[in-house]
Amino acid sequence: MAVQRGAFREIICTSGGLMHRRGKGRQVAARGIHHVDLAVADVDASLAFYRDLLGPLGLTEEVRYPTYRGTEEVVYLVDAHDRRGIGLRPADGGAHSYYDVGIEHLAFEVESRDDVDAAHERCLARGARIHFPPQEDRDEEGYYAFFVFDPDGMRIELFCWPRADL
Repeated sequence: MAVQRGAFREIICTSGGLMHRRGKGRQVAARGIHHVDLAVADVDASLAFYRDLLGPLGLTEEVRYPTYRGTEEVVYLVDAHDRRGIGLRPADGGAHSYYDVGIEHLAFEVESRDDVDAAHERCLARGARIHFPPQEDRDEEGYYAFFVFDPDGMRIELFCWPRADL
């Protein structure tokens, strides 16, 4: 709902019965990314990869929906606590090419270095293509991560980053 008050336009948003006022030039904090849908060449292969990588971290297959096109279904792996996750759907064709237009990498934050190391070990055991093994970041203190390519060549990062300000 928009309310005009003189030269100042105010946007009033309702969320869960609460009113939030946003004035011209004021910023509203994002609540984060809820989900990302990935178009993949083989849903079963990608589902196995992401279940193995993310399942022990709390993401499980939650639901399958027909897509808005009605020609295929999307399967969602979500975290039971905050309902965030990823969707996997069949691509219409083509192939992902690292550093072409599109997503460069997708990062998942975990609690500890042990979680990063365990995920890396799971990827090694399944023969996944590791881009960088677990290591400290050279720029951000305490940032510890590894990178792996999913079955379609999309680069996935798992990291932990203890920060005093959070």
